[in-house]
Amino acid sequence: MGGGHSFNPTILREYDIRGIVGETLNKEDVYAAARAFGTVIVRQGGSSVAIGYDGRLTSPDLEAAAVDGLGACGLKVYRVGRGPTPMLYLSTYMLETDGGMMITGSHNPPTHNGIKMMLGGKSFYGMAIQELGAIAKNGTYAEGGGQIIDRPMLEDYVARVLKDFRRGRDLKVAWDAGNGSAGEAMVKVTEKLPGTHILLFEKIDGTFPNHHPDPTVEKNLADLKEVVLREGCDLGVAFDGDGDRIGVIDGKGRVLWGDQLMAIWASEVINSQPGATIIGDVKMSQVFFDQVAAMGGKPHMEKTGHSIIKSKMAEMKSPLAGEMSGHIFFADKYHGFDDALYAAIRLLSIIANGDKSLAEIRDALPQTVATPELRIDCPDERKFDVIDEVKARLASMSGIEVNDVDGVRVLTEDGWWLLRASNTQAVLVARCEAKDEAGLQRLKAAVAEQMTASGVDPSGIEG
Repeated sequence: MGGGHSFNPTILREYDIRGIVGETLNKEDVYAAARAFGTVIVRQGGSSVAIGYDGRLTSPDLEAAAVDGLGACGLKVYRVGRGPTPMLYLSTYMLETDGGMMITGSHNPPTHNGIKMMLGGKSFYGMAIQELGAIAKNGTYAEGGGQIIDRPMLEDYVARVLKDFRRGRDLKVAWDAGNGSAGEAMVKVTEKLPGTHILLFEKIDGTFPNHHPDPTVEKNLADLKEVVLREGCDLGVAFDGDGDRIGVIDGKGRVLWGDQLMAIWASEVINSQPGATIIGDVKMSQVFFDQVAAMGGKPHMEKTGHSIIKSKMAEMKSPLAGEMSGHIFFADKYHGFDDALYAAIRLLSIIANGDKSLAEIRDALPQTVATPELRIDCPDERKFDVIDEVKARLASMSGIEVNDVDGVRVLTEDGWWLLRASNTQAVLVARCEAKDEAGLQRLKAAVAEQMTASGVDPSGIEG
């Protein structure tokens, strides 16, 4: 399988390689991507790589193709087995490998699959992924006799996740793995935790027979809510398809979104590290950034994108970062990558050792009214230009504050609104948050006005 190889242009994405198996992505593509990635590792002086895979039906075959590709580059390849993406990330630290590769389709439909990569302890993304296409096309691969080592890491991962659990009062917790690849690890973790644990859809099944494994979409949490309310649980925890994003509901069956959860974790981290920089993405509530400041931390607003945030954390030496989408990154006591099971353990520790329930903590947060994340169709070739046009018009307006780290986030007397171009879809993403409903309507009108001025249909803003 040497020589030149061309990928379908749609699969080399900003943060990963991703496609529909049998249509845009096949074993030959994965072999070529692994050879190209292995070549990058070798060129940088590396000699070892860890590889894991998720629970999709196509993942074992694709993992085998990737192992062949990495081995043909002369690397020592550790096969860490099936599990969540964070297990692979942790393996690169525990086995001290130069790179990591995860075969996963994340939370995408069952027909999809892909690859997430790490190099030298950092995310491998952006232009680096595009470069793999050039290496594969030229067939300029590193060559050598590799060594393949079976090194299952599930037990090591579970033990490490549990290490930072602080025992307090016993809790009753419902857990929903959504038949994703965190299921087996979730079973093993909860077996070792005190309290009562009710598990949903823990069996790993790549057809996702019960609900789509994306905890940021509220309808996917319906089963979890029902169990929490019926059984009188303290809280419910849900994971996405590859275990790097978390969803949480309180004992009253209400969702806590990424920024509300981050305020809880931030209070613990800032308590132990006063003045710490805490990073949130541009979609997060102003309440979150204000609270971090009030707690004595330094809030930093960053572009959306887990690879971007991981890199910024390392640069700013931030102990905690998070995204609205449920990617939570702990460098406090951990390695700074997004791990939903680890984040859950840190949340349980806080609640078990505090005197308030999660519902009471949620009610104590300043209450605002906000839209969900609104997605408005906009052609790929137009979406970034629209943002530039909006930015230019805002420059001449008074009485507002504009942050353009990722699209435009506009602070007004009513609250704030955000308009940004999606990195992964042909859409504009909007969000508004205000102190009251009247303010929210004014913010929505401001977004709609800007979109209309750029010729984009604003009807989706009323969602």
